[in-house]
Amino acid sequence: MSLYRNFAWFVKGLSEFTKNPFLAASKRFVEKDLEVSVAGRVFMITGANSGIGRATATAIAKRGGTVHMVCRNKDKAEEARADIVKETGNKEVFVHVLDLSETKRVWEFAESFKRKNKTLNVLINNAGVIMSQRETTSEGLERSFSTNVLGVYILTKSLIPLIEKSPDPRVIVVTSGAMLVQKLRIGNLQSDRGRYDGPMVYAQHKRQQVVLTEQWAKAHPTVHFSVMHPGWVDTPTVATAMPDFHRSMKSSLRSPEQGADTVLWLAVSEAAAKNPSGRFYQDRVMVPAHLPLAWTRSSTLEEHKLVALLDDMAKTFQPH
Repeated sequence: MSLYRNFAWFVKGLSEFTKNPFLAASKRFVEKDLEVSVAGRVFMITGANSGIGRATATAIAKRGGTVHMVCRNKDKAEEARADIVKETGNKEVFVHVLDLSETKRVWEFAESFKRKNKTLNVLINNAGVIMSQRETTSEGLERSFSTNVLGVYILTKSLIPLIEKSPDPRVIVVTSGAMLVQKLRIGNLQSDRGRYDGPMVYAQHKRQQVVLTEQWAKAHPTVHFSVMHPGWVDTPTVATAMPDFHRSMKSSLRSPEQGADTVLWLAVSEAAAKNPSGRFYQDRVMVPAHLPLAWTRSSTLEEHKLVALLDDMAKTFQPH
């Protein structure tokens, strides 16, 4: 079955995830959906100093939004901020230095942000990492899990009360089409058994993000949740973590701006907010979160168990 999934995914990727399918899809986009001012609205974007995150931050700043860039590297973040301010003329762009793999720090950052800020309209969970080998953080967690799943869970969970108070509240998760080859697994969250395959571990984390988005939508009906696949995009993460793929596909990969298009659409358009919460998107349309005949669906019990496990883990790192 995994061979079928991988084959079906690659065929789908060539026909849907590359640059030309985006250009074809863009012909049906409604231009006025993004012809909006978001002045007075507040956005937080993780991983905002490069790739899709930076393209999203720039596009929102151009439309007058207040942008909080949450980044791991201070120098790169400050440099990106300066470029965004220069390009857009919007000075309401702020840098916060945070490594999402440091779960206690994620709690502290989110609680501090709530104390200092009265409004957060939109949270965009974009940051992610693909590890070439298993690494453990100082807190004893597998680094990609703590970045891609637990850190995202804690940041979102802590900020939801602030987001819920805001007009037109939204949470967007940037996932990956790689999750289509994965069925939810909750028995090995720390990837500490068997051979460590970084891209497949990443794909599992992205499946977990899709499940979390669906669960959050049910638990918080006043917030519009969505999860999206940007396609195959030419980003530093892809170039570093998957050099062979990047080299062979480079001419066909989407630009960061093309990858960010649906993120922006989900974040600012009225059209997106009219759709049901908790759905999976690609090129501005809702699409299935599972490949046909791939047997990747999970039970309600498994999905609830994932949330319960993450909640228990998150509480162990919550400052008192």
